[in-house]
Amino acid sequence: MIFALVDQSLKLYVSQLSPSQTEEYLMDSSDYFVAFLFSMFVAHFGGRGNRANWVAAGCFLTGIAAIVFAVPFLNFEIMKLNVVKEELCEEGKIPKACEPTVMPHKSICIFIFIFGQCIHGIAGLPLYILATSFIFDHVPTNSSGLYIALVDAALGVGYCLGFIGGMLNFKMSVQEAMQAVGHRQRIRILQRGWWRNFIIVAVFAFCTTLPLLGFPPSLPGARQIRLAKSQESPTFDRRLKNKEIKNNLKSVLHATWCLIRNPLVLSQVVCKFTEFATFKSSAVFLPQYLQTRFLIRPSSASMLTGVFILPGNIFGHFLGGFIVHRMQMNNKNKLKFLVVVSFVSIVLFLLTFFVECEISKFAGINDDYDRLGIIGNLTAPCNAPCGCTTSEYNPVCGRDETQYFSPCFAGCRATKKLRKEKTYYNCSCIKEGLTTADNEGQYIDAVSGTCNTRCLTLPLFFAFYFTATIFSSFCSIPSTLIVIQSVPTSWNSMSLGLMSTVWRFTGSVPAPIFFAATSDFTCQFWDINECGEKVHCWIYNTENLVYTFKTIWINMQILSGLSCLYGVYRHDYVVKGNGEKAEEK
Repeated sequence: MIFALVDQSLKLYVSQLSPSQTEEYLMDSSDYFVAFLFSMFVAHFGGRGNRANWVAAGCFLTGIAAIVFAVPFLNFEIMKLNVVKEELCEEGKIPKACEPTVMPHKSICIFIFIFGQCIHGIAGLPLYILATSFIFDHVPTNSSGLYIALVDAALGVGYCLGFIGGMLNFKMSVQEAMQAVGHRQRIRILQRGWWRNFIIVAVFAFCTTLPLLGFPPSLPGARQIRLAKSQESPTFDRRLKNKEIKNNLKSVLHATWCLIRNPLVLSQVVCKFTEFATFKSSAVFLPQYLQTRFLIRPSSASMLTGVFILPGNIFGHFLGGFIVHRMQMNNKNKLKFLVVVSFVSIVLFLLTFFVECEISKFAGINDDYDRLGIIGNLTAPCNAPCGCTTSEYNPVCGRDETQYFSPCFAGCRATKKLRKEKTYYNCSCIKEGLTTADNEGQYIDAVSGTCNTRCLTLPLFFAFYFTATIFSSFCSIPSTLIVIQSVPTSWNSMSLGLMSTVWRFTGSVPAPIFFAATSDFTCQFWDINECGEKVHCWIYNTENLVYTFKTIWINMQILSGLSCLYGVYRHDYVVKGNGEKAEEK
């Protein structure tokens, strides 16, 4: 839940506080970077101690982090109360001058957010590393996939709940806040949904801390399970047999080197990276693709992305674990399974690009205002005197079946609200099309929203994409099990720590920079403010977007499949131990 709430609140901070690129990068990636720094530390020392108590400490820190995230919403003004006036065509409008924006408490709010992210990054490590190894050690090997899949599904459900809570916070009633007495009280009403959600997370986290502190290092029955596992056929790297990790830096570094040299562990670390990159590419590019290919509004595109990729990931993670459990797969068969699902997901993903709709005309983007304007420029002779800006994307559909960026760019001078939709009148850029009169006899030129493309194939697109997401997520639980089963029992936490270290490093350093650069490459039309700075991308270049999205998604799945093929090829050599032995340290 806290992951989703942080992701949603970060969007709010960016839109309201206008942080610099460096500040935004630190706000987004500081939790991953701190987790990268501490993963091996938690894995080593936590794996040697009472893991349940370490998980309890993680829950407690999660509660502290949630309180830290709630503080800015309780004490500072983050959300603006002023109601944005809809921009219509007004001749002689004076453009806004470039003035430095002074935002009180901006620095302290950003600092608190980054501080909360650092605590949050450390808090998650015991949950992802030690809790997983603790569960694996206390259930039969054949059932471990189901148990870990249930835990992972719970993480996904929590993210969905946080995502829904965050989306609802964006729809807080401004009218209710305006009726309150006093500026501070108004801000409290406007921001109360955010701090309440974080406090709820903190309460849940603290409530789980106390029971976990009562857990012993080993649960009743653990000895019998360990005895049964010791009699199973060995699945780990025989070079690590009878090797222990001593409590010193040299031994930890040597253990890390041994894990990196283990082809089975290394292949699944790559799989975890590709899974993260695939999910991230969907989160970044799918909303852009929906906006560009199907002309869906940005807010609706973001919502649809969350609705499809989050449940797809949950089902994929759970089904991956369930199938492995049901079919009683050994490590080699798990690797073969992952190879197959990787290539099936590529086929399903490619099918989505054959689903196309007739795109309506968009003035200034793919239409030149009936030869009176230029493609790539929203301004034309019909709206030049209006003084339109691109600060708000508020599309309207004209009676000429052409979509316009805003009522102002359509040249509309008047508006009314009829039933549930807004209508616009006296639009100088709209000359053709059937005219319809409203109740008062005035002729409607345009209505709010995008033009209906009558796209009957859009459900087919989501069906293909949802299925591709499920197949691309199958690797999560089998990869975790392979990493655990490819090392001796005493090395379980360390192997998960290595996987977490690589995952967090890629998520904190190269991934944000790479996705930011590719998003800039795909942008066709920027919102440029009065100071000439790029603020937000409204329209994307279809060819660049499709090429970038395809390349990243497919290459990640190919890399996942090839790494698992390498694991299949090296499996017998590693497990039978007829190769070079690890050095004794």
